[in-house]
Order: sequence, then structure tokens, then C-alpha cells
Amino acid sequence: MAAMDELREGVRASLPELAEIADAALREQVVEAWAFALSQTEFTAIEHMRASGNPTTPAMKVGTQADHLRGVARIALSMAASLEEGVGPLGIDRDLLCAAALCHDLGKPFEFSPANQARWQADPRKVGYPSVRHPAYGVYVALTVGLPEAVAHTAGAHSAEGENVERSLVNTIVHLADHAYWTILRRAGALEEDGQV
Repeated sequence: MAAMDELREGVRASLPELAEIADAALREQVVEAWAFALSQTEFTAIEHMRASGNPTTPAMKVGTQADHLRGVARIALSMAASLEEGVGPLGIDRDLLCAAALCHDLGKPFEFSPANQARWQADPRKVGYPSVRHPAYGVYVALTVGLPEAVAHTAGAHSAEGENVERSLVNTIVHLADHAYWTILRRAGALEEDGQV
């Protein structure tokens, strides 16, 4: 297992969009969250995870899981800027939006862990398959390291789980950016073949 300082340095290298977060304390909480999430698994870098939305969905032909996080953050920030340029201030906190976008998949190391996948697949009757999806585990990680509740909410409700709650403004933007990311890559033929149209 990598030391926490090594994991933190790796996260900083993987996510240059951290520089978009002006609040130094929030920026370091994002780093801490990813380092903690990785430390609970076999992964020593965000790039070591399968570059897909879920463990069983088509992976990107080119790029890494870090590229996904970075892309969602850039899309989310661009969406917010474009909307506010067109209609005026909407009360979007850029720091919070960037942190939420970079942290929306905090639970993926746990869900994508080869050890967890093997254990869950061996006997789904025991704890289900997957036992805990990345949105739920992401909430645990976010709250454990003290990230704002809005970031935990986004981690937990950016995916299908969010259909059961009223999403915040920041979560809505991240949800749409994440959905657009995977949908556009699929339509562009940038995902491995999955037989879906």
C-alpha cells in the first residue's frame, strides 16, 4: 500500500484542475478525499482504475479515469460560465462546483477494486452485486474527510441514485456534465464496443 503522502502527490499530479479551486482548504480536502479513497483499495493512482462509468460498462478507448474527472470538471465549469454569461448570475459557487465535479466519483476505487469485484461476484447472495455502488461509498469518503455536504450530495446523487432526491444546483450541473461526457463518447465511438446503439 502506498503511503498517504505519495497518494496525495499522485492525486495532485492526476488532477491539475485542482488549481481552479481558489479556496486552499477545499482544494486540500479534495486531495485528501481521493488519497483516502485510493488508500482503502489496491489502487495507487486514479489512472489505475478502469476508465469506465461502472465496472461492467464500456471503457474509454483512449484516456483514464482521471481524464474523465478532469473532463467532467471542465464541462461543468464551462456550462456554469456559459449560462451565467447568457442569463446573469445564478449563484453558482465555482469552487464548490469544481470540487464536486472532481469528487463525483470518489467511490469508484471501492466499487472498481478487483478484490471487491471478485468477492462480490463469487457469491452475490451474501452481500449483493455490487455490495455498495460508487455513489454511496463516495458519500462515506466525502463525509469522512470533512468535505462540504454539497460535495457529498453530488457524489451520492450524480448517478441514477439521484433520481430519488432533489438534486442541488451544483449536483445538477455535475450530473448533466457526467451524463454528457459518457453519452458523447459513446456517440463518437470513443468507447469499447458494447453492442448498444
